[in-house]
Amino acid sequence: MKRIHTLLFVFLFSVSVYAAKVETVEVYSQSMNKNVKVLVVSPEKKEIPASTIYLLHGYGGNENQWPGIKPDLPEIADRYNLVFVCPDAENSWYWDSPLNPAYRYETFVSCELVKYIDTHYPTKPERESRAITGLSMGGHGALWIAFHHKETFGAVGSTSGGVDIRPFPQNWDMSKQLGEMKGNEKVWDEHTVINQIDKLQNGDLSIITDCGFDDFFFEVNNNFHAKLLDRKIDHDYLVRPGGHDSNYWRNSLDYQILFFVKYFNKDK
Repeated sequence: MKRIHTLLFVFLFSVSVYAAKVETVEVYSQSMNKNVKVLVVSPEKKEIPASTIYLLHGYGGNENQWPGIKPDLPEIADRYNLVFVCPDAENSWYWDSPLNPAYRYETFVSCELVKYIDTHYPTKPERESRAITGLSMGGHGALWIAFHHKETFGAVGSTSGGVDIRPFPQNWDMSKQLGEMKGNEKVWDEHTVINQIDKLQNGDLSIITDCGFDDFFFEVNNNFHAKLLDRKIDHDYLVRPGGHDSNYWRNSLDYQILFFVKYFNKDK
């Protein structure tokens, strides 16, 4: 009987250790004049200000993609005192589209959403306590947003990111946001994240990227890494076995979270 009581105590303790809150909210975007669904995972200890990691989904995904891939986000939120923010950005590639004024997801994520999160959750409202990362389309988006908003984000990541869109002109609805690439090359050059590296100085951001050997984005990620090296921009670049799938991203995010937590705690 004593052993049963002990096991019951251990079970109840393990269930109650993590009490992070998971909720889907609708955040109004003034720039797009609509509400945007955002899934937020916030830690139990509301009295302690938390650092924030924005997780951007890939093409065809939504605010539920990352929680579906990483169902242990609530446990991680409590363990490291983090707020995870997962916005639905449709298939926008996280640009302020030069073609479609209804798609202004760079403005939404970098300005409107950050303001909402810092107002409604107990966050540390400074760039040194914010990171942003994403998978595939979201990897491109995270780098695009961080490179353009270094005053807002201190650290950035990308996993299996579409870091150069130009080899894929017919894919993933990008032409709906930019126009067809043929005859419109300048716009495509200006909206691919690999061409934003020249805007960086070493130390502007803490950067981590990774890609699997079997990923169709592997070559463009290697090129992205090479250009960062050429510019002498410090960064972590990881390559591992794997393809463009949830199993790879689930493993990848563990590494990136540890990277961000180390960044958040660097001055402690």
